[in-house]
Amino acid sequence: MNHAFRMKLKPGRVAEYKKRHDEIWPDLSQLLSEAGIYDYSIFLDEETLHLFAVLKLRRGDRRAALPQHPLMQRWWDYMKDLMETHPDGRPKEWPLIPVFHHA
Repeated sequence: MNHAFRMKLKPGRVAEYKKRHDEIWPDLSQLLSEAGIYDYSIFLDEETLHLFAVLKLRRGDRRAALPQHPLMQRWWDYMKDLMETHPDGRPKEWPLIPVFHHA
């Protein structure tokens, strides 16, 4: 199953956002995999600073439990200066609705 959503960067934060993801914490990467996420890409629209994320989920994924995990909360705290977030630090997400797929 695929899940796609949009997020938004703050102005002037693109390079730092990319750097932090290039250096993603190994334990966070492992946590995402253990939650059933096996393919995760984020794309940037440089004009609007919108981030478009697409992730592939294994059957029976446990993605819904990630917001309560301390490691996920620590990552969000680390990233909140770069993007629009909720008061708890979780990135604001806007769902994207699938309209076409070519396999």
